[in-house]
Amino acid sequence: MGSLVPLQDLNLHPDPTTLSPTPIRVKPEPIDDELELIPSSPPSQPPDNSNVYSEFNRISEMFRSAFAQRMERLGDVDVLNSETGAIVPVPTEENRVSAVVVSPNRRQKRSNELVRVTNLSVEDQRHFRDIVRRTRMLYDALRIYSTSDSMWDGSGRRARGDLKAATIMRERGLWLNMDKRIVGSVPGVYIGDLFYFRMELCVVGLHGQSQAGIDYLPSSESSNGEPIATSIVVSGGYEDDEDSGDVLVYTGHGGQDKFHRMNNHQKLEGGNLALERSMHYGIEIRVIRGLKYEGSLTYKIYVYDGLYKVVESWFDVGKSGFGVYKYKLVRVEGQPQMGSTSLKFAHNLRTRPFELRPQGYLTLDLSMKKDNMPVFVFNDIDTDKEPLYYNYLSRTVFPPFVYGGGNMGCDCVTSCVSGCLCGMKNGGEIAYDHNGFLLRGKPLIFECGNYCSCPPSCRNRVSQKGLKNSLEVFRSRDTGWGVRTLELIPSGAFICEYTGVVLTREQAQLFTMNGDTLIYPGRFAEKWGEWGDLSQVYPDYVKPTYPSIPPLDFAMDVSSMRNVACYISHSTSPNVMVQFVLYDHNNILFPHLMLFAMENIPPLRELSLDYGVADEYTGKLSICN
Repeated sequence: MGSLVPLQDLNLHPDPTTLSPTPIRVKPEPIDDELELIPSSPPSQPPDNSNVYSEFNRISEMFRSAFAQRMERLGDVDVLNSETGAIVPVPTEENRVSAVVVSPNRRQKRSNELVRVTNLSVEDQRHFRDIVRRTRMLYDALRIYSTSDSMWDGSGRRARGDLKAATIMRERGLWLNMDKRIVGSVPGVYIGDLFYFRMELCVVGLHGQSQAGIDYLPSSESSNGEPIATSIVVSGGYEDDEDSGDVLVYTGHGGQDKFHRMNNHQKLEGGNLALERSMHYGIEIRVIRGLKYEGSLTYKIYVYDGLYKVVESWFDVGKSGFGVYKYKLVRVEGQPQMGSTSLKFAHNLRTRPFELRPQGYLTLDLSMKKDNMPVFVFNDIDTDKEPLYYNYLSRTVFPPFVYGGGNMGCDCVTSCVSGCLCGMKNGGEIAYDHNGFLLRGKPLIFECGNYCSCPPSCRNRVSQKGLKNSLEVFRSRDTGWGVRTLELIPSGAFICEYTGVVLTREQAQLFTMNGDTLIYPGRFAEKWGEWGDLSQVYPDYVKPTYPSIPPLDFAMDVSSMRNVACYISHSTSPNVMVQFVLYDHNNILFPHLMLFAMENIPPLRELSLDYGVADEYTGKLSICN
């Protein structure tokens, strides 16, 4: 495992009579003021190894606060006793092993121990990434489920799904990183990760404040009486902020009225003092940007942009005429591209591709308008043009006999409800919420089809409408041909169908004799069982078994006709899953292979699928590329 370097003082014992805890004035976002807040009591931790770290070093050093002394001379601010000590990380040769296990039923106060996680191996990184991925998947499933019809109390107002999900997970000790306050990178959270809700930042431990823009260890909890900042949210709530990407001038909190207008001088206390202290010790600050995004389900989205260091702080007269504290932050070098930069680049790429990337495009629409959205093909690595040699197939081709038999549909006038015929075929519930997101995975989903009376706008018609997001097939040195999205894809959203020409078992045997590569739908990993799995929250939760289908015994030929899905790479920890769906026929032996997002997928991030077990004869995965 990696190393945890605790950032705390072991030897200092300041006189409590000389320290006066400073009040915390949060830096709220304008849009969040009217939101119902989660109670401030912290969550406990689950009894697994998701937050068990192995190595850490303990060090400390005495210091004197030169900046606090200087500001005290100005006479217009209140500061803590400048004689107090604080933490300074320095190298050490002594390591200690520590295991932390917290009972899920015990309410645990948020830790006051600052640690830095270092030296994670590749396996460690995968381990923590999987923990974060599963936690976020549970959060999204709870959020979507809590706003469904089954959770509506009939009062005319639907529950705030983001708050409800966070509350449930907090009560069951499912928030991450509560046993440590992490300085620097949070294991399992990648630069570019995107969040729709502030509460999700708290759930994964990236930013521990539901409204405040500065997350920090308060002076009242510090061993030496000085606050330390660990992360900030930059969302345009203060007029004096200046953001040029790698360099950020961040305005401290305080001095605003309820309408977010400056009406008083800011003070060097709470988060303001914490940022100054973090500058003094060279502590990295996690920066999360809140951005407006066209077509987003929420007012703004939040993207993690990496680590910055505070290099300068000063007291200045703001645009309003009141005094404000300003902090200049510079991004630490050597990190991946900022997520906010990728968002803007992908947005412009959809409309000005040749201007941004003059070379490398093989075509701007692989589907030749057969799909709803264009599919780019890009290769700036070699001369391979393989995707251009196949006919594009926007929908799966089934044998004619599949469409035989009865075709009954619902007689709904508007959108379908759980009690209609199609709802009953799905086990008494509609599979999607009102935004078209999958509530939970099932062995099979029946969508409304041609024999139903409901209109095309019915919420039970989702995957049959085709591609919804702009995608790009691209050449990669790591995975060969792959697929990445050019738009933000929310978790639970439909992406596209995995198409091909369906072959019966006998036909497939003839094809394999000639060495042709086929896709076997029955071998895809059943990741649908993970989406909407609430067993961690509700012990009596049972994985859906209805509608049930027998083992699939057909193959799909993609040797001459295929679509964009055939270039999605294999992964055992995928961000895309296969959900079997029927809508144009009722033969449960031959369902459509519909692909749904298992997590929020940011623009330019590669899509991945778990193709399942290898062929018992060839030892190869059932993947066409």
